[in-house]
Amino acid sequence: MTDDPRRAPGADLPEWIDQITTALGVERELVDIDRLLQVSSDVAHQVARPAVPVTMFVAGLAAASSNPSDVLAWVEARAAEWTAEQ
Repeated sequence: MTDDPRRAPGADLPEWIDQITTALGVERELVDIDRLLQVSSDVAHQVARPAVPVTMFVAGLAAASSNPSDVLAWVEARAAEWTAEQ
């Protein structure tokens, strides 16, 4: 058992990121989990907690061009499957 909440049973963040980057064709090396969590924390504490997901989404749009609706639909479906698998 680990004390790292990112690797808690049912919440293995690195595994989740590995799976979605592979499925979406994103280079895993581009996803710096610690940096993204830090930026999210900064936005949560310096702007507002509800600003985090919207900010990160906008940042993602700026980082790559794709059909956001298709990507979000896929992630939403995968999140539901992830919960069921755990």
